[in-house]
Parts: sequence; C-alpha cells; structure tokens
Amino acid sequence: MNDYLLSVLLGIIEGLTEFLPVSSTAHLRIAEQLMHVPLSSGYWKMYSIVIQLGAILVLPIYFRQHIAKLVSTFPEGEKKDCDYLTHPLSLVMIAFVVTAIPSFLLTKVIGKNLESLYVMGVALLIGGIVMWVIDAMKAPWEMDGPEAFCSPIHNWKMDDIHGGQALWIGSCQILSAVFPGTSRSMSTIAAGQLVGMSRAAALEFSFFLSIPTMTAATLYALFKSLRGKDENPIGVAQITSHQWVILAIGFVVSFIVAYGAVAWFMAWVRKRGFTPFAMYRIVLGIAVLAWAAGMIGK
Repeated sequence: MNDYLLSVLLGIIEGLTEFLPVSSTAHLRIAEQLMHVPLSSGYWKMYSIVIQLGAILVLPIYFRQHIAKLVSTFPEGEKKDCDYLTHPLSLVMIAFVVTAIPSFLLTKVIGKNLESLYVMGVALLIGGIVMWVIDAMKAPWEMDGPEAFCSPIHNWKMDDIHGGQALWIGSCQILSAVFPGTSRSMSTIAAGQLVGMSRAAALEFSFFLSIPTMTAATLYALFKSLRGKDENPIGVAQITSHQWVILAIGFVVSFIVAYGAVAWFMAWVRKRGFTPFAMYRIVLGIAVLAWAAGMIGK
C-alpha cells in the first residue's frame, strides 16, 4: 500500500477511536495486523505517537472557552465555593496523579499486555458489557433530567464534581493502562456514571482528564523512542524527508478527524447514550478473541 494512503488511513483510525470508548490501542493493533504495518518498529512506533499527539491537540482547542473560564476562576470557582484542592482543575490533576504513579510502576506489565490480542479481546468484551449495564441503569434518570425524583445522578455538570469522585475515576483509569482494549474513555466515563455523574458530566471530565494523562504518556513514550531508551529507538537524524511527510499527513489527518469525533460525540451522548458503543465493543471483542484463537483470519 502507498505510504501516503497508509498514513491517511492510520490517521483516520486514530482520530476516530482516540476519544470514543472503543479503544484506539486495540484498533491500531488490528490495523497493524491487517495492513502489515510494523507499529512496534522504531519509525512506525514514533509515527503512532505523533498521530496520537495530533488527536490530543484537539482537546485544549475544542474546550478552550471552558478551560479559560476555569483558569480565570481558580481557586475559588465560579460559585465561590472552591479552594485549591476542590477546584475542578485541581480535581483533574488529582485524578491524573492517581493514575500516573501506578501506571509508571507497572510499565513492564503494560508492555507485555500490549502484545496480547487475548487481553485486548477480553478487555473490549468485558468493557462493552460493563458500559452497557451502567448506561442502561442510568438511562431513565438521564431522560427525566435534573428534576427527576430520587435520581441517582447528582452531578449534571463537570464543574460540580467532588474529590471522592475524582479519586475514584483516576483509580479506574489505571485499568485502561494495564489492560489495553479497556479504553481510557470507557473506564473514566463508566466510573463517573457509577458515582452519580450524568453522561455529559462524566464525558466532559473524561476529556479534561485525558489532556494531562495522554500528554504525559505520549511525550514520555516519544522521549524514550528518540533518546534510545526504548527497545526500538530512532533518532531524528535518521528520519528521511519522505518519512517526515508521512508523519505530517498522519498528524494533520488525526487532528481533523479527532476534532470532528469529539464534537459529534458530545452531541450524541447528551441525547442517545453509550449503548451503540457498548454493542460495538462486544462484537469487536468476540471477533478479536476468535482471531487470536485462529478461528478467523487464517
């Protein structure tokens, strides 16, 4: 396949799946197998990191107004009821730290699981079932809104979350790092819904939390790759002009597609919920497990 077309296709896959609760890691791994792309090699591993950076860049741009409002009201908050520890920005960072430290310590375990289609298949399947059950439990109150009687949903806006919820969501996000295929967004959204957040609030907090989480993880992986601290390092001087163009194409395509995916997803969730994504995960998880067992694709 032409390298430029391949870069476009991989950029589309990354952009579509990075923020949807379907696991971009699993989709890129599947693409690697189907398109015969050695994403574990030096250059292509760096390529996968670069296109992920393209997707990450979407969030601070898309949420720039909300971010500006939170920064301008720090630390007392818009309602003047926060402090340095309870402001939404502080809670995002608390959740990030809760995830970052265990994930760093479990680097070797994470690396092994990244190579396992069985782990990805099981994570996709179980995650889909969990998402479906939780969303179905909350759906009646989502339809009735904040005025619903005895509603288990207590936080309809991301800005209203509290410290216990942030700690819980950060802890659940560790699952997505240890078990590829879980999906970072799935784990954080489902965790938020379980502790009383609405779909929209859980989704928005998930997006905000992904900014420091994905930025730190991606830049660390890029640093290891470029500085020879990885198994398959590559130096900037080794990259040809042709390869730079491929990187640029993937970065731009990933950014554009991810921006559209985030905008669409925010609108979709407020009206329809997560059931279609849960069903897709279940079907894909079964297919990946069948593939790993040699029942299909051979």
